[in-house]
Amino acid sequence: MSRALLIGGLAVLAVVAGLLSVAVGAVPIAWARIAAVLAGGGDDVARTILIDLRLPRALLGLAVGAMLGISGAAMQGFLRNPLAEPSVLGVSSTAALGAVIALYFGFATLHLAALPVLAILGAFVGLGVLALLSGRSESPLTLILAGIAVSTLAVAGTSLALNMSPNPFAAMEIMNWLLGSLEDRSFQHVAIALPCIALGVVLLLWDGRALDALTLGEDGATSLGVDLRRTRLRLLVGIAIGVGGAVAISGAIGFIGLIVPHLVRPLTDRSPGAILLPSLLAGAALLTLADVAVRIIPTTAELKLGVVTAFLGVPIFLVHLMRERRLW
Repeated sequence: MSRALLIGGLAVLAVVAGLLSVAVGAVPIAWARIAAVLAGGGDDVARTILIDLRLPRALLGLAVGAMLGISGAAMQGFLRNPLAEPSVLGVSSTAALGAVIALYFGFATLHLAALPVLAILGAFVGLGVLALLSGRSESPLTLILAGIAVSTLAVAGTSLALNMSPNPFAAMEIMNWLLGSLEDRSFQHVAIALPCIALGVVLLLWDGRALDALTLGEDGATSLGVDLRRTRLRLLVGIAIGVGGAVAISGAIGFIGLIVPHLVRPLTDRSPGAILLPSLLAGAALLTLADVAVRIIPTTAELKLGVVTAFLGVPIFLVHLMRERRLW
């Protein structure tokens, strides 16, 4: 498939997913009323539901999905490991722990930027600990075990905050971050997340050619003029800022970064740089469609988005883990 056709098709799919997110909800709204609101008119009830409730949720679904998709593709390319992605390696968990600290100690109420800043710091800490634990090893098993250790430590810290939360309302808010959700988000949340995600995406797209060069190994990439130190730093900063900003709003939504690159890779030339932009678009579409699904699945209470993405991602994770195991 040609690259232009792939990117165009995924862009259309992302737009359709966004429109579905705006159209689908607990209150059915006819397409004619939706079109009237989007055109600047419409009745007050439809305008409130669409503009104040569903549109921010749709924008965040697209933005968070895009960030998780491209970060998974970048991590897999840089580490040359098909199982690498933010949640598997514990980055999402440590970012969620940073957000929980902001909630637990009340920093989030003091300043609007406290939540994303602490989530980003948590993501940086997670990546740093992961690098220390895995060392220079390229083994998938070593990397996964290091990621499990980082994730377990972060979950333990989050569980401690949950156990010691001063009231049930604080505990419920922390649980929402643990399970991941885009429910009841506003344009204030969009304003928090989008700058972080935009900066993260730019930094990750910057190093597409460096990721391609790394398929030749570190020595081969260096001989082609790739500055590995700067590349590693940009990827670290991009993933930490982007994933941290996304998690600060959505909570720890896992496996999107694992699923998406494996879905788009067969449609490209399989080079790491070539799957970055398709993974961004596919991640936006997949997460938004999953968010639509949690609203239409008949349950007594709306399913959490992180639960749905986990059910989607675990089978793919296990398949690739077993495939890697046969190579050892």
